[in-house]
Amino acid sequence: MYPKPVTVDNAIPVFKSWAPDWLVKVILFSLLLPSIVLFFLPLSNINAAAGYYGSEPADIQFSVALFYAGYVGFYSLERRFFLYLASREYFILFTFLQILTSLVCYHTRELYIFFPVRFFQGMLFSCTVNLSLSLMFTRLRSERAREVSFSVFFGLLLCAIPFNNFVTADLIDSWNFNIVYKGALFSYLPCLCMLMLSMNNVRPDVRFPLYKLDWQSFTLYSIALCLVGYIMIYGQEYYWLEDPRIRYSVTGIVVLLAIYLFRQRSMKHPYMDLRIFRFRNFKVGLLVLFMMYICRFASGITNNFFATVLRLDPMHVSYINLFNLAGIVAGVIIACCMILQQRRIRYIWMPGFILLLAFHVSMYFLFDVQANEFSYYIPLFIQGLGVGLIMVPTIVYSISSVPVSMGASASAACLAVRYLGFCVSIGIINFFELYEKSRHYNAFQDHLTRLDPGVKQVVSTQVRQLQARGMAPGPSGKAAGRLLVNAVNGQGQLRFAMDYYEMMSLLLVAILLLIALFPYLNRTVVYLRSGRLSPA
Repeated sequence: MYPKPVTVDNAIPVFKSWAPDWLVKVILFSLLLPSIVLFFLPLSNINAAAGYYGSEPADIQFSVALFYAGYVGFYSLERRFFLYLASREYFILFTFLQILTSLVCYHTRELYIFFPVRFFQGMLFSCTVNLSLSLMFTRLRSERAREVSFSVFFGLLLCAIPFNNFVTADLIDSWNFNIVYKGALFSYLPCLCMLMLSMNNVRPDVRFPLYKLDWQSFTLYSIALCLVGYIMIYGQEYYWLEDPRIRYSVTGIVVLLAIYLFRQRSMKHPYMDLRIFRFRNFKVGLLVLFMMYICRFASGITNNFFATVLRLDPMHVSYINLFNLAGIVAGVIIACCMILQQRRIRYIWMPGFILLLAFHVSMYFLFDVQANEFSYYIPLFIQGLGVGLIMVPTIVYSISSVPVSMGASASAACLAVRYLGFCVSIGIINFFELYEKSRHYNAFQDHLTRLDPGVKQVVSTQVRQLQARGMAPGPSGKAAGRLLVNAVNGQGQLRFAMDYYEMMSLLLVAILLLIALFPYLNRTVVYLRSGRLSPA
């Protein structure tokens, strides 16, 4: 009924004969790179983005969550399009659509246009990842090559935020925020030209018709994911369940997930095979991945501390984050070597989480209103090293814990857990920033009054300094009061950051105890068992 599969082994190859393997890998990764940059692009300078769109920082965070939700929700449905369309025309189609969406983001300032486009960009990113890595895995003959390519992809994903900060800091400082989308738009053009020149118009597998697309499950799943992101990002600002928008969102998630799970249990070919949750190693891997993602985004608080307390400009913050980027690269390389040596997963996780614990503890003592930026180089490198050491082995461990036939569902579950970890980390940070920061501010207000001798001395010193620089007596008193308020806000920022890092340190200690006391991990190794491993 269907034509014979067209693969790289028995028919016309996907890439033309003049394109060697190294060039194919360069083309595929060069196509991935602009899409990865688009992923966290609004977070490269969240204040500049919020100012450009006339919104608040939470809206910019939600735009990233929408991109992530589109990636997660469309992942399973995208495989049908991958099997239906020829690789060359499929690449050209979604690359052209990515250029079009970047053009829309460049020209719009309206959130009601920006948000849906970001979700659609996430869907296109799912197409890019699935097709690029699937074609790459079919060309890799050895286990070593597959694991190296897998590590490179996730290394690029981990490097997205510090890389974006470094590349876009000068651009955003010189032009409007939307210039970054113009740069992303032009970065796709060389990739598109190389694809058209180097690829044959063939399919890497059997062509399956596009009937019976499970768009219902995609819709239920995607809306639930978007609501999770909405609750986690705006929940503390709206006082959680006290606001009807949050209550309706929680109710919607419960109803949508109930319908979704009922559909999956009753369908012959479910959107996600729920039998993957029967495997103990898979569940342990998901737990570790979730915890790691919560701890991973603590570096955002450090960047906020650099900008608001130490008063470093975005360019200097991006330079400091190069140490974090170097740590990620080193961690991914070390983790890849340990996977190739088939080391036990405990010997990979333990050093990674110990490094993250060292980062959080050291930063707890390094937070201060005055500091030398050189003191933060090593902690940021340690944080990147720990994240890079944990990320790839955990995903490979989780996917390889289930049968090969369930690999796609396992990848989809890992992707969903990473999205939940991202949203929950934002929710926890927002809670500490809005609630704990205001609590500390009120505590300072209770003790700082005009009658306090220490306050009098500080204000009078600031007044004398301002008058010595030429300010009149009246305005100098008001300016000294504002400086005092800014100092109190800085102390609130410090205390909130210290509270958050203290909680993360306790969480990391609990994770280390779990890894150390879980006996089954002592004899569990991590390796790739399939040349057709699904990318997560």
